Amino acid sequence: MTLDYSELLSHVTNLAIALALGFLIGSERGWRGRTISEGGRAAGIRTFSILGLFGGLVGAGTSGLGGFHAWLLCALVFAPVALLLIVAYWRTSRNENDLGITTEVAAMLTYWLGVLPAMGLALPAAASAVVLALLLHIKELLHHWLQVLDRTELLGTLQFLLVSVVLLPLLPNEGFGPWQAINPYQLWWMVVLISGLSLIGYFASRVAGTRNGVLATSLTGGLVSSTAVTLSLSRMYRELGQRALISAGILLACATMFGRVLVVVAVIHLPLVPLLLLPMLAGIATLLLAAYWLWRQAPSTEAERVPTVQNPFELLPALQFGFLLALVMLAAEGLSTWFGDTGLYLLSVFSGLADVDAIVLSLSPKAGESITNQVVVMCIALAAATNTLMKGIYCRIIGGADLGWRVLKPVLLSSILVMASAGVILVGYVN
Repeated sequence: MTLDYSELLSHVTNLAIALALGFLIGSERGWRGRTISEGGRAAGIRTFSILGLFGGLVGAGTSGLGGFHAWLLCALVFAPVALLLIVAYWRTSRNENDLGITTEVAAMLTYWLGVLPAMGLALPAAASAVVLALLLHIKELLHHWLQVLDRTELLGTLQFLLVSVVLLPLLPNEGFGPWQAINPYQLWWMVVLISGLSLIGYFASRVAGTRNGVLATSLTGGLVSSTAVTLSLSRMYRELGQRALISAGILLACATMFGRVLVVVAVIHLPLVPLLLLPMLAGIATLLLAAYWLWRQAPSTEAERVPTVQNPFELLPALQFGFLLALVMLAAEGLSTWFGDTGLYLLSVFSGLADVDAIVLSLSPKAGESITNQVVVMCIALAAATNTLMKGIYCRIIGGADLGWRVLKPVLLSSILVMASAGVILVGYVN
């Protein structure tokens, strides 16, 4: 049976990929063992390249069988390869008293990565090879991380993975209760989000120092949920102190929320952006100036201070916020059902108690059609202003008066300016 040109080209491409993957992994192994004399190591760049190519050849030869039989034959051919690597490890460990099996396991995996392209899995094989090479190369960093990681931090990380990776996919992604307003998946996703941001903030502070870690978490976390950042940092303040720095971080996250609203609206309904630009910029400018002023007040010695949070993962505050969000979702649906379009302003206020994205995503597509642009702009401004003010209130409740008033004053001013700017824009728009 002869091969046509396209099939031949496919086999050659897969073999080239298999060889390249082996060469990539072998380069890292060869670089790490570059000081060892020729013949002193079990596997280097040439051996890994040959293993990848060998896997590619076996995969190409068995791919025509299809399914179970192809994989079975690849496994049978792999058996003597594994045996050879085991013998090499046994001799090396006896001569050098080195019990590490990393190179041998990587070599076994290289064979299978060479097989995958012939089975139509070239992209997963390439991605896995890059990850494998990276893991092999950052050995010292990983070992150092294990040395500095204490039991509480490891336990907190594992608990977070339990509630996010294990429990979240099991929840139904559909509405329950009155008006189908309660979605367990969405509610638990917010719980995961809040808990995850707390975890990120903790480790960011450990890596970058408290000063840089808090600000980095505020900026990146504010792009996802500034409310979650506010709750996380307010909780962190009770254990870390550092009033000026935590206040600046919360205000930075609140300012990021206004920018996120503009981006979302631009994607969904671009004509709304000119009407929202002034209110959103007013909110951003006010909060950024206040954040910068507070950040300048933070003592520079805080940059070297290590967080003393006893548990980087706490589920209770996240569950409390999830319960609050459920109440808001239920109230919002009720107002919309009872009052129709006339309840949109009340809906915006109630929705803004927990999140501004719901109003932006639900009303922006309707602007200029079933709802006028003016109404949509005012609803978004109301939700954003309410949400910003509520974050100051959350901060006051969780962080206490000392932190709360430093945040409440700027967010109150920001909310007032947002609504005033929206009113000015709409008056000019109508005239």
